Amino acid sequence: MAGLLRRAAAMAAPLGLAFIFASPAQAAGSEINTADTAWMIVATALVLMMTIPGLALFYSGMVRKKNVLATMAQSLAAVTMISILWVAFGYSLCFVGDGPWIGTLDRWFLAGMTMDSVNPAAKTIPESLFMLYQMTFAIITVALVAGSVADRMRFSAYLLFSVAWFIFVYIPLAHWVWGGGFLASMGVLDFAGGLVVHLSAGTGGLVAAKVMGRRHGYGTENLSPFDLSLAVMGTGLLWVGWFGFNGGSAGAANSRAVMAIIATHLAACSGALTWGAIEWSTRRKPSVLGMISGAVAGLGTITPASGFVAPWHGIVIGMIAGLVCYWACTWLKHRFDYDDSLDVFGVHGIGGLTGTLLAGVFATSAIGGTAGLIEGHPQQLLLQLYGVAVTFVWSAGVSFVLLKLVGLFVPLRVSREHELEGLDISQHGEALQ
Repeated sequence: MAGLLRRAAAMAAPLGLAFIFASPAQAAGSEINTADTAWMIVATALVLMMTIPGLALFYSGMVRKKNVLATMAQSLAAVTMISILWVAFGYSLCFVGDGPWIGTLDRWFLAGMTMDSVNPAAKTIPESLFMLYQMTFAIITVALVAGSVADRMRFSAYLLFSVAWFIFVYIPLAHWVWGGGFLASMGVLDFAGGLVVHLSAGTGGLVAAKVMGRRHGYGTENLSPFDLSLAVMGTGLLWVGWFGFNGGSAGAANSRAVMAIIATHLAACSGALTWGAIEWSTRRKPSVLGMISGAVAGLGTITPASGFVAPWHGIVIGMIAGLVCYWACTWLKHRFDYDDSLDVFGVHGIGGLTGTLLAGVFATSAIGGTAGLIEGHPQQLLLQLYGVAVTFVWSAGVSFVLLKLVGLFVPLRVSREHELEGLDISQHGEALQ
């Protein structure tokens, strides 16, 4: 009898472990589709490319020569730090569990994730791939914030602030909007990151720029970009990567992904043309910096709406993006006298806000299953406005507190001498020759 009991216990042990570490809600249900999996692998690579080298080139091309390497280092640091933190607890808190405020730690360091497990948010691809895809969104969101404080933030302060901002701003917002939190339950639309990525990063950057103050020489000295050709190459990589950003947010290789990609491309084209036309009419010359800024504005603005609207809506949304973001980067910036170095708030923050509201206007039930204002559902626009308000207040308030806390441990800003010398030398001991 004792021998039988020992054998029964040995057979039951693996089942017990499976019960402890596997999540039935996540492992149940769906067959993994090879076409969807292949597309999402490509989309994941495209979104990672948006940060390195895309954003690294885009940002570094718009700073002065003495800060190019330091600017690239910020994007690289975001990739390395956020990747590990995402695996440790970020994914689990965002996408495991359906609490209104935060997820669970059931997938702490990916515990219980198997070859065949899936997440309810993406039932036809491996959960591990869904985790990796969402990781790339967290990476670029954190990296975006750095553009507002380029040329003056101490690298150690950037590292501490980025980790804290990821934990206390990005993770809650991602859960609220995409992970089954209260904004998702209310019906707020954000297909690929107008709230979670662009408005949150733009708002965090705006607060950081105000807290840290203006660059030395801002408004009185020539702070023109070192090499706009780098920024143009970065724009191209961002543009192509955005196909994975928005198209991949469909979670499958399907017609909705294609519609999102078409709307994304058209919005970028429309945004670039609109910004260039404004400069042509007001300054007699369309600048390269203006055209790439318009393209990125169109890309950021279409992001929350891309999976809910028809392709032609992308042209309209891109045109609106060019107009509104140009206004934000010129009149609004000067009116409130803040030094947002690379116009993260003007392009991404205002673009994300505008696109989120426009999703409530143009949403088409035949594409995304939800009707907007034009189709007779004005309540959706009110929901979008509520989502914008929550995101802005949360990101602004928490970012301010985190900056003050980080400042208690290390100075946020480099010294005047180091700023004049350049962050490449002062922070990294290297410089372009």
